[in-house]
Amino acid sequence: MIKLTDDNLALAANTIRCLAIDGVQAANSGHPGAPMGLADIAALLWLKYLKHDPSDPKWPDRDRFVLSGGHGSMLLYSLLHLAGYGLTAEDLQNFRQPGSKTPGHPEYGHTVGVECTTGPLGQGIAMAVGMAIAEKMAAARFNQAGGDPLVDHRTWVFCGDGDMEEGISHEACSLAGHLGLDKLVMFYDSNGITIEGAASLAMSDDTKKRFQAYNWHVLEADGHDFAQLDRAIRKALKLTGRPVLIICKTHIGQGSPNKHDTSDAHGAPLGADEVRLTKEALGFPPDRNFYVPEEVAAMFAERNSKNRRARSKWRRVLKEWSGKNPQLAAIWKQTAADELPADLEAALPVFDPAKPVATRNASGTVLNALAARLPQLVGGSADLAPSNKTWLKDMGEIGASDFSGRNFHFGVRELAMAAIMNGIQLHGGFRVFGGTFFVFSDYCRPAMRLAALMGLPVIYVYSHDSFYVGEDGPTHEPVEQLAALRCMPNVTVIRPADPTETCYAWLAALKNKKGPTCILTTRQNMKVIDRKRCASAANVEKGAYTLWQNGDGTPDLTIIASGSEVEIALAAAQQITDKNVRVVSMPCWELFEKQNKLYRDRIIDPDCKRRLVVEAATSFGWERYAATRSFAMITLNTFGASGPYKKLAEQFGFTVENVVAKARELFTR
Repeated sequence: MIKLTDDNLALAANTIRCLAIDGVQAANSGHPGAPMGLADIAALLWLKYLKHDPSDPKWPDRDRFVLSGGHGSMLLYSLLHLAGYGLTAEDLQNFRQPGSKTPGHPEYGHTVGVECTTGPLGQGIAMAVGMAIAEKMAAARFNQAGGDPLVDHRTWVFCGDGDMEEGISHEACSLAGHLGLDKLVMFYDSNGITIEGAASLAMSDDTKKRFQAYNWHVLEADGHDFAQLDRAIRKALKLTGRPVLIICKTHIGQGSPNKHDTSDAHGAPLGADEVRLTKEALGFPPDRNFYVPEEVAAMFAERNSKNRRARSKWRRVLKEWSGKNPQLAAIWKQTAADELPADLEAALPVFDPAKPVATRNASGTVLNALAARLPQLVGGSADLAPSNKTWLKDMGEIGASDFSGRNFHFGVRELAMAAIMNGIQLHGGFRVFGGTFFVFSDYCRPAMRLAALMGLPVIYVYSHDSFYVGEDGPTHEPVEQLAALRCMPNVTVIRPADPTETCYAWLAALKNKKGPTCILTTRQNMKVIDRKRCASAANVEKGAYTLWQNGDGTPDLTIIASGSEVEIALAAAQQITDKNVRVVSMPCWELFEKQNKLYRDRIIDPDCKRRLVVEAATSFGWERYAATRSFAMITLNTFGASGPYKKLAEQFGFTVENVVAKARELFTR
């Protein structure tokens, strides 16, 4: 057994430093300063405390490690290399090269051992909060009194000055303290340096007081003193009731004779001469790149052996627990795999064509019906559940003293909500949704983009989806947001036309396991389309379909609409009795584009040269479907206005009469 003496830990830390600077130097690009400054903390954490097993990277009860400052990725890659996650010296040498396993910032799903995609500062902190919430929820569900717990792991975070400056850290850390997430431990790399120079140029916060005000335990340590760090971690493990922040005073570029404590070390290679001087100062051979001393390899191998034993013990606990709790074990299996029952469609409610319903209300009804069949489905709203109908009735709420419920109160924190959703989804065992008004999707975008990058199947419920919000006025009336979401890769945007389409929008969202889905719902009541006279709403899964046509074959005119505008498009088409008119409901561009060309041409017939688009949003992007010899669009290319929504509909031309008039004009061209 190798003792983790200060000398041995220093050797491991200096190995990490040298691997990091070699990788950055080989790429002639990257950020060496943070890995060098954090190396001592990382060596101690990974060699003594972090619970994980490279032979089973998805072990459910592993600790989660999040490097929020993803620019310091060579720190994580060096650790994954040393810990045996399959990253070779050649992989480190290919840092930031096309197709390598070591991209410029850590990418979930691309590199084994990376728990989340980080880069935009503060996002990692918020995702870690989500992971810590998920651990609490899983423990409340599955841990039984007496015996070893099935769920008992921690979330460890490395963050820096930039993370602390970003607003998302305030949102997420406030909620973490409110919820008392005592399995969350965050190391603050307080080196006082940013790209422009000293952090004091733009930051004079008292971080200790700030986090104490957030209801966190706050500890302090010299980030290069192993004894102090060890005492702080041991104390953090004993503290309960609140998350823990360990403020570590560190030096950026630690070990570099000439770039230590300078902004030059932040975002550029040290340079060949300085790399050589640094290795000499650290006692490493200056001519050997990506060098790992045998003693360091042995320390990591020994730690892995201990962690493998812990994982083997956990598997025995799982087997024994499953035998004693077969019903819970079935839920564990379903939630872990996010299994959808084969007959889930049968759970969908049926809406009466005689009773108009706002699709936000329909969405709430559908959500509750599905949640009864899906124990993994959890979520909440950014303080808008009564408006966007995202509350799971009689299913409990998450709070500091009880994590057994399924409803979150995210507070007025849209960005943190979206990032925390990512963390919950990444943790596993849950399928998470979150709601707000559609216009506030702008506040969610940075986290939505990461969800799309990671391929996370989170679900956003965006209500109040157009100018029909009415009296609230243009600040709350989304115009460009629909186009903005549609242009983001790997995001599926569904705008259902009526309550029945809303049912199938939810079904499509749950079936989409490869990226986020946005469901857009109305504030105003919508007629329930009579499906005896129109095509089935099950066609939502195809993205677009012929809802109604008053003739056969190629139509004289195709009217394409989404969401609430389908109702007026259908009514208008039914008044044009002397022409062959087709109405296409197009709730989702992305699903439509996944269909084969034969289907797409069957719905939007290329031989039909008259097309009319009706959508209460900007026209941007619709050219791909509408641009023919003779086309028109009834869209909204200005911001909305304040007033009763029916008067605004007349003002902006979203009436049956105007749709008929525009259609008639097309026949004169």
